[in-house]
Amino acid sequence: MSGLQFFPPEKGRRVYIVQGEQYIDDHPETMITTVLGSCIAACLWDPSIGLGGMNHFLLPGEDAGAELLYPVGNSMRYGVYAMELLVNCLLQRGAQRKNLRAKLFGGARMMSGLTNIGDLNASFAEHFLRTEGIMVIGGSVRGDRGRRIQFWPASGRARQVMLRVENNSPFAAERDTPLPSPLVSPGTVELF
Repeated sequence: MSGLQFFPPEKGRRVYIVQGEQYIDDHPETMITTVLGSCIAACLWDPSIGLGGMNHFLLPGEDAGAELLYPVGNSMRYGVYAMELLVNCLLQRGAQRKNLRAKLFGGARMMSGLTNIGDLNASFAEHFLRTEGIMVIGGSVRGDRGRRIQFWPASGRARQVMLRVENNSPFAAERDTPLPSPLVSPGTVELF
């Protein structure tokens, strides 16, 4: 997993993150975006200071389900690391834990007949935030379609575009580079 990225604020900056990355910012025109399948993106922000960030992680491994109650195995370390890093970086930049709010996205079941890693990812993220006392006030998890997520970290505004799979490729949504794509369906949902 790579570390946190920092860029000087620019008007209308669009920051793309991929699996294993995260980004925080307080510029009002910065937008963080990613494409998710079974992965999770946690969008956290402190509305009192206008600072937020997004991560993108996947819990690999077949034993992740048993570890949901006992987060000690290798699978959980990825999610715990990603979530702790995001929370701690926000706190270091002045956010207050009591003020943090979250929106969760992703966790889709991208292929039937296999372990539903998307559901395990969503359950982990929900459990982590509940345990940490961070209020989840929105988002969209589970289902069977990928998503393109846009998040404005200074305001907490988020937009989701559901993706459809083409060419019988169940993992197309996670492989796509975060560029405009013909996979985008006509409707979008904006969450405030």
